[in-house]
Amino acid sequence: MPAYRTSRRVRHSASDMFALVAEVEAYPEFLPLCRALRVLRRSDNEDGTKTIVAEMEVGYKAIREAFTSRVTCDPQRIVIRVEYVDGPFQRLQNLWTFKPEGEGACLIGFDIDYEFKSRALQLLVGGMFDAAFRRFAEAFEKRADIVYGKPRQVP
Repeated sequence: MPAYRTSRRVRHSASDMFALVAEVEAYPEFLPLCRALRVLRRSDNEDGTKTIVAEMEVGYKAIREAFTSRVTCDPQRIVIRVEYVDGPFQRLQNLWTFKPEGEGACLIGFDIDYEFKSRALQLLVGGMFDAAFRRFAEAFEKRADIVYGKPRQVP
């Protein structure tokens, strides 16, 4: 049962980083292994959260897989939860947290837990997924530097 957890302090506000992660349509532009993403539906919920159901195609060289997930964005708690809906996984859960840390900085938490349905697929692409997940937080930080401007001070 592969899992990866990390936290990273960045020189961008929690609200900016939350907005960046919530903008799932932009993922193919910068996210490792993400080849395409299609939003299937969006909804604004009564509790103030927003839900996006999206299909993401991931791949490396000749290997391609698509999966559907439900992304729940909670701006009040500044968290984003991703839950698996359909595709090659037995389980996929992802949680992003954004904790404000002074003016213009935040601590990003990235937790992911997944398991492929097929042991053969796990053996074939599991290492590639692990390597990509380790680069996700860094990819979002680099994207924030492009979208919001590179901060002048290093954390």
